[in-house]
Amino acid sequence: MTELTHPLATVPRDELVARAEADPHRPRFHFVSPAGWLNDPNGVSQWNGTYHLFYQYNPEGAFHHRIQWGHASSTDLVSWSDLPVALEPSGGPDSPDRDGCWSGVLVNDGGTPTLVYSGRHGEHELPCVAVGTPDLLSWAKAPENPVIAAPPAGVEITAYRDHCVWREGTIWRQLVGSGIRGRGGTAFLYESADLRSWGYIGPLLIGDAADRDEAASDWTGTMWECVDLFRAGPGTLGSGGGPADDVLVFSAWNDGDTRHPLYWTGQYSGDSFEPAALHRLDYGGRFFYAPQSFADESGRRIMFGWLQEGRSDAAMVEAGWSGVMSLPRVTTLAADGTLSFAPVPELEQLRSQHVHLPGRVLAGGGTPVETGVSGNQLDLELELQLAPGAVVRLGLLGSQDGVEETAVELSRGSGGQGTLRLDRTRSSLDPLVDVEQKSGPVPMSDGRVHLRILVDHSAVEIFANGKPLTARVYPTLGGESVSLTAAAGTARLLSFDAWTMGGIFGGARTLFP
Repeated sequence: MTELTHPLATVPRDELVARAEADPHRPRFHFVSPAGWLNDPNGVSQWNGTYHLFYQYNPEGAFHHRIQWGHASSTDLVSWSDLPVALEPSGGPDSPDRDGCWSGVLVNDGGTPTLVYSGRHGEHELPCVAVGTPDLLSWAKAPENPVIAAPPAGVEITAYRDHCVWREGTIWRQLVGSGIRGRGGTAFLYESADLRSWGYIGPLLIGDAADRDEAASDWTGTMWECVDLFRAGPGTLGSGGGPADDVLVFSAWNDGDTRHPLYWTGQYSGDSFEPAALHRLDYGGRFFYAPQSFADESGRRIMFGWLQEGRSDAAMVEAGWSGVMSLPRVTTLAADGTLSFAPVPELEQLRSQHVHLPGRVLAGGGTPVETGVSGNQLDLELELQLAPGAVVRLGLLGSQDGVEETAVELSRGSGGQGTLRLDRTRSSLDPLVDVEQKSGPVPMSDGRVHLRILVDHSAVEIFANGKPLTARVYPTLGGESVSLTAAAGTARLLSFDAWTMGGIFGGARTLFP
């Protein structure tokens, strides 16, 4: 390995793991890299009964530079074992991945594990292939790399990278994320008989960024990163089906700015995708980015995303680590045609120290409920019934003096729609961290809400009637109190359960397992 030469590499490599482990903001039951930098989930899959998570990794420090593929495995989606780095940039001035092995996927090519990824060379990324041993521990890059020599001719693109690959009969198909300048993001469609020689078909769908408000929470971006196409309804992709059974996920990007994940519901047929409706995938915006999903052996659609940091570059470098992998989510198609999300039930094995509160009425302006719960590694599950006009507020990570607090707020309007809001304005005294409020709509036709909140130091994942909101918080006072109150109107607390969550990394970790 090369010595540290990047200008941000101010922490000696042999200190990175110790620094990371000592940071109070480092999550304990979410997957994080041993130290250094982590971003997009890659190659998420289940292979011969074992789950595999690859990820964008820089072991040199907590900054994006010379990206490799980190690798971890799990038998239960809860506890993860670090495995050797799967891919690292090749030497030589002409190597297509000389400057980084960027995002991609794992596919099963007749029993042979095969990675399709973006090789970085200078300012360009092109599709490359690597073939693995049966245990997925050793990888050999294809001599044909790059397997696509250039983006489509005659198209002025904004960027070109990231892959979605699947098989239809005897033919492989691939989407490469991109964007057409002056129009919007797109996914270019290719096909191949052998994963090496690819024929260009055309854009699967072209976005409408030029016609939308760039400040909107559903702006589609000038480039689509990490495209993911899958069948959410019955049947298999490309086999026909209902007009909105297929889902096209992408992350909206603009000139280096990572915005938010979105998805189209619609129908993939032939060589195109007919969109029915556009939806926000996570109300946390960039804090759940670059999602990738797979179908496990039981048929569940499981999704991971990258939880970006919300603190300064200098703070990340000093801490010795950056980036968190989301908890795995089960993705299902809801009755209204949108996606619904829930943490995988396997995570419940981490629960301990159960606290249960009986039901009660919450009245606006009343005193907060004494929950008897505190901590920064928590799993909270509530059932609520909100009257029209009610606002329920759950305070997390609160300091004893009340100065710091992160608040989850649910409100019900006059109709069947409510709002989930995360108030981070008092979450930290650090003036350099992101404390922007996040919010989105929640269906609650009768005012009933199932609320699940997982708090893991700086990582917060919220699910309200299947709609997720993910964010990062950085309290400075070490607060751990949990409070519940009705800020307005009347609501009924039907149930309240809380657990302390255990950690998933027991032994010492190294940068290069």
